[in-house]
Amino acid sequence: MVQGHTLEIQPASRVAGTLRVPGDKSISHRYVLLGSIAQGTTVITNLAPGADVASTIGCFRALGVSLEMSGPGALRISGRGWPGLAASAVPLDAGNSGTTIRLLAGLLAGRPWQTTLTGDASLSGRPMARVIEPLAAMGAQITTNGSRAPLTISGGPLNAIRWHPPVPSAQVKSAVMLAGLSATGVTTVEEMLPTRDHSERAFPAFGLEVRVDEYGIHVPGGQEARAANGPLTVPGDPSSAAVWAAVAAALPGSDVDIHDVLLNPRRLGFVHALRATGADVIVSVTGETAGEPVGTVRVRHGGHGASTIAAEAVPDLIDELPVLAARAALGGSLDVSGAAELRVKESDRISALVKGLRALGVDVDERPDGFVVDGRRRPAGGVVDAAGDHRLVMAFSIVGLGATGPTTVHGAHVVSVSYPDFARDLSALTA
Repeated sequence: MVQGHTLEIQPASRVAGTLRVPGDKSISHRYVLLGSIAQGTTVITNLAPGADVASTIGCFRALGVSLEMSGPGALRISGRGWPGLAASAVPLDAGNSGTTIRLLAGLLAGRPWQTTLTGDASLSGRPMARVIEPLAAMGAQITTNGSRAPLTISGGPLNAIRWHPPVPSAQVKSAVMLAGLSATGVTTVEEMLPTRDHSERAFPAFGLEVRVDEYGIHVPGGQEARAANGPLTVPGDPSSAAVWAAVAAALPGSDVDIHDVLLNPRRLGFVHALRATGADVIVSVTGETAGEPVGTVRVRHGGHGASTIAAEAVPDLIDELPVLAARAALGGSLDVSGAAELRVKESDRISALVKGLRALGVDVDERPDGFVVDGRRRPAGGVVDAAGDHRLVMAFSIVGLGATGPTTVHGAHVVSVSYPDFARDLSALTA
């Protein structure tokens, strides 16, 4: 039950039911962005409803693009290509969205004007050097507040580069790809570990050439996007689906069906992790949207086991690590390493997660690049703060469902960033 900014969780014996989760944020951002630079009208349905994608929409409206909501989750973009973008008279506000500010930085690096990108206090504390460095190498002039937002970009002619990101990041890769559209030559990104490939899949839907091979991701410069053919339906967000999959895996007798979920292989790391802990998970592909597989995930409890997640697996489940920690808190164990990237999310997600789990009676140890959860002792519940992080609201709620007593999550309103109807769906599955 939600009361203001507080979510009250009562213990549940199991979760069961069928549901659909919100549209995927990562894909929603990219469809809005590419539709806004395309020539023609793009229609998007099942757009992610949270504040992050709303920030991307707001930024493009400030850049002169016509974007109209025609119903819940339905967006119509009247694009006029690169000429349809105009310098904004005010700083572009990315809110709390790291995807918005980083991808816009790449897109606008090649525009012949000055733009300032800003965000809320949390976003302004997150590091931006990893995206500034490749854009500067391409020729963009960027000034910052100590490598943090606000970013002021003096765009102009860009040169193609071959970039080796020192830290795996789909956002940085996508920013460089977008800048590459305006560059002279072919821009290449060579990843040390593969990351989410939504940009690579979305580019062709908007008539943009991208080539992926063993040597990297290659984007020819001087390209013009065109509107997508027919409506683009955003698949359900796997990170949101992972919440219900994790709690179903943890509570005996649970059985949850999640329909119309994005089943991109780079987003199913949580499925492999849950199977390792004993869960019965069935993944069924039923269709495809713009190169993205879509289908159903069914999860039933199948026991408790020990799971280890090392650095090479982290890029495929970075956003799901908090709910996997919550699942382990209710039985079994989880050992995570190589996930230092969690410290520069909406919160220091490692320390805030560990602090919150301990407040709920979970046995957990913190590491510089991860954590260890021991779920042999059932959590007691209690009072916990979400630290301004939507992922932690969901993780602490899972622990609350399996605790011996009630749980109160303060700051739960931030869950609206990605899942505004989270409390409603939680109630439906525990009814």
